[in-house]
Amino acid sequence: MKKEPIFQMIKFTLFSISAGVIQVGSFTVLHELFFWRYWPAYLTSLVLSIVWNFTFNRRFTFQSAANVPVAMAKLFGFYAVFTPVSTWLGHLAETAGANGYLILAVTMLSNFFLEFLFSMCVIYKNQENTRVKKKSRKGDSPEA
Repeated sequence: MKKEPIFQMIKFTLFSISAGVIQVGSFTVLHELFFWRYWPAYLTSLVLSIVWNFTFNRRFTFQSAANVPVAMAKLFGFYAVFTPVSTWLGHLAETAGANGYLILAVTMLSNFFLEFLFSMCVIYKNQENTRVKKKSRKGDSPEA
């Protein structure tokens, strides 16, 4: 087995964990301190984590020089389906009495696996490792 997919999965996981911290943190603030209902707190925290995760995964995990607006449009397409479905199911689960944090955890795990597959198979397909590293002025080391 090639090492690259394993390293990609590790990087994607680490960046997703950091995005998860942002999502859970912002969800907690909105839900607990401002008393927002599940779905608006979830949507706001999801958008914050998406922007964070996209930025770092594009640059470091997939090292892609793909057109940013095109890559973002593809990711938007993914979330155009995932977000309403996960928001609706989360709302139904909350209405049925499920704990908001349990709903968030299940949703985040689903998002993690589905977004990784979508990124590899759609967004960055044939666009991985295309980012050119520039040399610094002194020529000492390449810039990331």
